[in-house]
Amino acid sequence: MTDTPLDRAHAAMAAAPDDDGARLAFYERLADGELFVMLDAEAAGDRIAPSIFETGEGRFVLAFDREDRLAGFAGRIVPYAALSGRLIAGMLAPQGLGLALNPDVAPSSFVVAPEAVAWLAATLAEAPAAIEARPREITPPHELPERLLQALDAKLATAGGMARMAYLVGARYETGTSHLLAFIDPAPGAEPALARATGEALTFSGIEAGVLDVGFFAQSDPFAARLARVGLRFDLPVAETAAVPGANPGMDPAKPPRLR
Repeated sequence: MTDTPLDRAHAAMAAAPDDDGARLAFYERLADGELFVMLDAEAAGDRIAPSIFETGEGRFVLAFDREDRLAGFAGRIVPYAALSGRLIAGMLAPQGLGLALNPDVAPSSFVVAPEAVAWLAATLAEAPAAIEARPREITPPHELPERLLQALDAKLATAGGMARMAYLVGARYETGTSHLLAFIDPAPGAEPALARATGEALTFSGIEAGVLDVGFFAQSDPFAARLARVGLRFDLPVAETAAVPGANPGMDPAKPPRLR
């Protein structure tokens, strides 16, 4: 059976238990991936009733990174909800629930304790503040770790349609120097999601928070031409045609499911 990105991230973490980078990479993959949550009953509108496994270590929701793994565990047809890991973490954390991932059906079988779910939810909720002041001077980016550049490239590759492009530059303000990730022509309302994606790239690459500012500019702004001359460019994918939200909970991002 072909392994999955989550299998590979889990294997890397297990092979280097003292490597914080491998651990962060696993949790990033968990957050970004789609998981199939086993339900006790069909969803009722925007409410779902996950199957919960009771243990002496706490209460755990069952989730799988492939449908066939869920079916193999259940041994029968069961209802489920396909949700992103980040959405699941945000749902479970307030309830004090943990996550039993691929139990007994995959190399990435792993128990995410309630405390770890709460940490992940809190981490994903953080975002750098957008700048209001423009830099007095911008330069090509310098002395940034390669793992951060790779993390930004991977994260922005998932942000299709949210902006035309982004430029990474060194920035000098009246109050000091930093780096700036400047998004060009962001889609209406996409700014918070882009700021969160940037913050996640920082966090999950193991870089100290606060070393990267985020800004948003129109292509017609003269400042955008300055960014293009010196910045490291990231092209964001063109958005795919959005599917009409279906009955499966979680399909409509404006109406996330709730536990019941």
